[in-house]
Amino acid sequence: MTGAHHPQLQLQTAVPAITAQPTARICIIHLKLFMSETFSKKEKEKKKQQKKKEKEQRKSDRKANAKSGQSLEDMMAYVDENGNISSKPPDLTKKVAINENDIVIGSRNIEGMDVNPVRKGRVTYFNTAKGYGFIKDLRTQESIFVHMNALETPIKENDLVSFHTENSVRGLNAVQVKKA
Repeated sequence: MTGAHHPQLQLQTAVPAITAQPTARICIIHLKLFMSETFSKKEKEKKKQQKKKEKEQRKSDRKANAKSGQSLEDMMAYVDENGNISSKPPDLTKKVAINENDIVIGSRNIEGMDVNPVRKGRVTYFNTAKGYGFIKDLRTQESIFVHMNALETPIKENDLVSFHTENSVRGLNAVQVKKA
């Protein structure tokens, strides 16, 4: 290839003649930077084209392996009695009848069970001026808040009390508190 058709050869042949002049050196540096930028742009473009080809190849592979021509039976999935997914329909001889009244939605409330049993505890702290205190449940050892409005009889620290509980935004509260 001749120097007239190849820019790199032209640059190399022109460099010795021009390098004596300072402005020519700057032009050569700019020319080299421009050529390196062009080279990196070409490389980026090649990578971009390669990625595009790979993407097209993956797309065509997906189309070739697609299951769009299958029948409905081939696409069906079944759940067996253990909750496992299978391609075979379940055995109808193992089918169990369930009474819809036996299905409980929400929390269970077993009949005959006392929802809020009477608890017993000891008053660990009670401030009559502020009107609140805490009771430690004797069975669970948890500390439960009590307000003076929930008292049925006056209490003081270290008293044994019986009480019910109710849930509030801040946790359990003792209600219907009386000395045991």
